Amino acid sequence: MKREISPIQDSESLFQLHRVLKQERPDLVEFGTPKAGFLGMLAARAAGVPGRLYTIHGLRLETTGGPTRAILYWTECIACLCATRILCVSESVRDKLVALKLAPRSKAFVLSRGSYTGVDTSHFTPANRGSESVARLRQRLGLSGYETVIGFVGRFVKDKGIRELVEAFRELSASRPELRLLLVGDFEGGDPVEGEVRRYIESNPAVLRPGFVSDTAPYYSLMDVFVLPTHREGFPGVPLEAQASEVPVITTNATGAVDSVRPGVTGLIVPVNDARALTRAIDSLLRNPGLRAEMGRAGRRWMQHDFRPEVIWQAHAEMYREMLAESRRVRRAGGLVKRVFDVVAAIGALIVLSPVMAAIALVVRIWLGSPVLFRQVRPGYEGRPFTCLKFRSMTDERDAGGELLPDAKRLTRLGQFLRSSSLDELPELVNVIRGEMSLVGPRPLLMQYLERYTPEQMRRHEVKPGITGWAQVNGRNQASWDEKFACDVWYVENRSVWLDLKILVLTLWKTIKREGICEPGQATMQEFRGATQAENGRV
Repeated sequence: MKREISPIQDSESLFQLHRVLKQERPDLVEFGTPKAGFLGMLAARAAGVPGRLYTIHGLRLETTGGPTRAILYWTECIACLCATRILCVSESVRDKLVALKLAPRSKAFVLSRGSYTGVDTSHFTPANRGSESVARLRQRLGLSGYETVIGFVGRFVKDKGIRELVEAFRELSASRPELRLLLVGDFEGGDPVEGEVRRYIESNPAVLRPGFVSDTAPYYSLMDVFVLPTHREGFPGVPLEAQASEVPVITTNATGAVDSVRPGVTGLIVPVNDARALTRAIDSLLRNPGLRAEMGRAGRRWMQHDFRPEVIWQAHAEMYREMLAESRRVRRAGGLVKRVFDVVAAIGALIVLSPVMAAIALVVRIWLGSPVLFRQVRPGYEGRPFTCLKFRSMTDERDAGGELLPDAKRLTRLGQFLRSSSLDELPELVNVIRGEMSLVGPRPLLMQYLERYTPEQMRRHEVKPGITGWAQVNGRNQASWDEKFACDVWYVENRSVWLDLKILVLTLWKTIKREGICEPGQATMQEFRGATQAENGRV
């Protein structure tokens, strides 16, 4: 996916997401960020995933306007509508979500004190300051140890308040030649900063730019004050990292950012887009080293108490357990509806058709002898064997060696009639009542086919076999094995009560028209010999 709006690529991403979710049929999915959240929730809802968690890391629409804001509003609205639960990474994000009428408060929740991952206080620690790696880092950046450092970690874009930070540093550094601005990160094309701001950053030797780094922990050890003058957030992680490193934080009252600092205790909060207020806040901490140290220690204690990763992980695990339990109840409810429908319909059909079945049994007994029913072990749900029942349609004629004659010679005119009318399958209603089969599903084939299936073809056994199925109303025995298996897998991925009703109606119509009864030149279906046959069609 592209970060920015891209209708063509976004449509392709939506299609691929839907295809994967239909194949995997997960009980629970989680998507986050505006783009992935919108496409993921839409795909999951269309794919029938019962548990759909939308995690809101921030509301991008807060800092946009015009048509883009309208698009972002409606994509957020649709994503929230498609979700079964909405996880907000901070209380202020939840409040903003409700205020914008994107979702009801009952649907949105926050884990613990907020944040998505917490902060590793053993990695982000003031103990790093005395390490050799930090000493080498100071030397590489040209810091002698006497400078005062204002720090920032993030993308150099307007939304992060880079312009206000540069204005504050420009004013403060005019009277403090020892002041340095450490910017960890780099410029980005989306939401770029003004050209004047970029030129100042790139040309001023007092602005230190190490670029993007794999580990930010050592850089906090160089900072006296950490500043994040952001315009919007969800719950920023960098203020937590700074506080865990005992660095006081100055941030804004933007959504999300306001939750990341305890005002007056671990840092200061200033209004969004207010360079003057930011300058005053930074100046107040630069003038008071004691207050900086006190706030730093308070910040670390707060991180250790409320934002340890284990606390967040446990809250996530409990949330997942609850949602999985709900999803499984939904799955069971859907299966129960299908099972009740199968049993009620099968019993009703047996009652209504009992005179017909009795007449068929009598004719078969007279014409073909005993037994009246044909019994054969077939693979059912997950490949488990069961005994499939049908009315007998062939004789037991054998050759001189005692081997059964070919199907075409043993199939009688009565048998042909029973098969063409599907009357031979009426005893399978008993299999349905027993729970071994369903009215609709992939047809049960032979046990020996199990070892010949590809993993994709084996998916037909993810559901109970049926008396009729999607393959039977799309070619029946005239279709190749490859086509039939494709229909079976499609049914597995798209099954629903409404699809079952559609297949039953189409089956009745196909039976009346007597379409696709057998392969051309064959009395019955040819044997499936494996993947090669499925790929090449018929042998």
